[in-house]
Amino acid sequence: MPIVINGKGLTIEAVVAVARNHEKVELHPDALERIRKCRAMVDKKIQDREIMYGINTGIGEFSEVVLADDQVRDFQKYLIYNHAAGIGEAMKEEYVRGAMLGRINVHANGNSGCRPEITLTLVEMLNKDVTPYVCEKGSVGACGDLAPMSQIALLMMGEGHAYYKGEFLPGKEALQKAGIKIPGLEARDGLATINGSNVLTAMSAIYLFDVNNFFKQAEIACAMTLEALKANFGPYNHKIHEVRGFAGAMRSAAAIRKVAGGGDLIEKRIKVKVQDAYSMRSTPQVIGAAHDAVKWARSQVEIELNGVGDNPIFFPDENLQLSGANFQGTPVSLPMDMIGISVTMVCVLSERRMNRLNNPALSVGLPPFLTHEPGMFSGLMLSQYTADMQIVEQRILSAPASIQSIPAAADQEDFVSMGMNTAIKNWQILDNGFGILGIEFMAATQALDLREKYDEQKYDFGKGTKIAKQVIRKHVDYLDVDRPLYPDHNAMKALVRSCEILTEVENGIGSLD
Repeated sequence: MPIVINGKGLTIEAVVAVARNHEKVELHPDALERIRKCRAMVDKKIQDREIMYGINTGIGEFSEVVLADDQVRDFQKYLIYNHAAGIGEAMKEEYVRGAMLGRINVHANGNSGCRPEITLTLVEMLNKDVTPYVCEKGSVGACGDLAPMSQIALLMMGEGHAYYKGEFLPGKEALQKAGIKIPGLEARDGLATINGSNVLTAMSAIYLFDVNNFFKQAEIACAMTLEALKANFGPYNHKIHEVRGFAGAMRSAAAIRKVAGGGDLIEKRIKVKVQDAYSMRSTPQVIGAAHDAVKWARSQVEIELNGVGDNPIFFPDENLQLSGANFQGTPVSLPMDMIGISVTMVCVLSERRMNRLNNPALSVGLPPFLTHEPGMFSGLMLSQYTADMQIVEQRILSAPASIQSIPAAADQEDFVSMGMNTAIKNWQILDNGFGILGIEFMAATQALDLREKYDEQKYDFGKGTKIAKQVIRKHVDYLDVDRPLYPDHNAMKALVRSCEILTEVENGIGSLD
């Protein structure tokens, strides 16, 4: 069943389904009628020579320049040309597809004033696997993501470049191969295609989906480390978190209890310390705060996905057009800055737990650096170095972009969101996070194996921990004698990215959400 687009109800999961998994989309008939109704109003205003921003005026600093009748159509072409000014590597196709979906949903509200052919062409491009080539960098997140969105709009004129079923082609050729008619750009069409923060919003939607899975994997890694360190599971009792009241902490504690469920430690069959270090007992409060941040960010991103991010905005029932700043990316960039910080915070906690596994003064009887012959072998000593380097990079990248505005357009656009910087750096933070968490998983699995091999007092691990350990051992072998670790680090990073551990654990014990 295709995902029906009607201007409302677009979720993060739907964005991932279309952008990443290539689900088909369909424009609801009511949405199409709203688009037609709005366009009829715009055509009447153009015929009456009513002054409208970006239709018969210039834009930005040139908004006071009124265009002659014979310039109105060509203006849309040159608008797209001069805004297609990005730089850098090709943006991931899923980000571009997500932005196209978001733009379709904006149009579906019936306030943008473009011709229906523009929206329907975007629908057809998604369904026939034509993805415009877009440079990764160039947007300041107001007036929307103009540079990347303009590279999408070039396809409306049969220009630019695109991928058709993975093949890189000139835009016109890609459309021809897919059997898509080139709609051209008439008055308003160009600006209505580009004037919103759709790229950074799509990137943020997909990011939030992946971050939720990342935090669940952090909870699995935590449970494994806690079991390896013979932790006191008292701090994970639901009553502690209920009396404080934070939903995220309650969720996180429940997830960790679930992973460790059935094990001797959580069932209090093994003697433990009265109280463990903060990195061992405050994980629910830390990852819980991150869960709560994601909940707020998700609400903001989904408001943006379903709202009218455009300028000007048309109200056909009132025969009214208003110019404002609904393209401003700050409502998304501000919460998403916080999510990047949250990922870094969770990774710092992961590294501190990994340190306790390595450090014989803190590891409750585990051998130094998790090797059975310390001195001859160094075990996972250098794995911590690798994690630490990535955390420092995360900390550098965690400086918020939403306060970094540099005025543009001769100070007409004197505050911009820099939301694309937020979106780009967030993905770099998460990429490092996959590696950091992978190292904790690897260390925890090594420690659990050492417990089984050498501990005098044997104890049983939780069901979720056992499942995760089995999955990891399919990809990385027990470290009996020292070997180059970079293949193991990269294998673990890829494993965390794939969510195979999470999938298998949830298949075995139920959802951790």
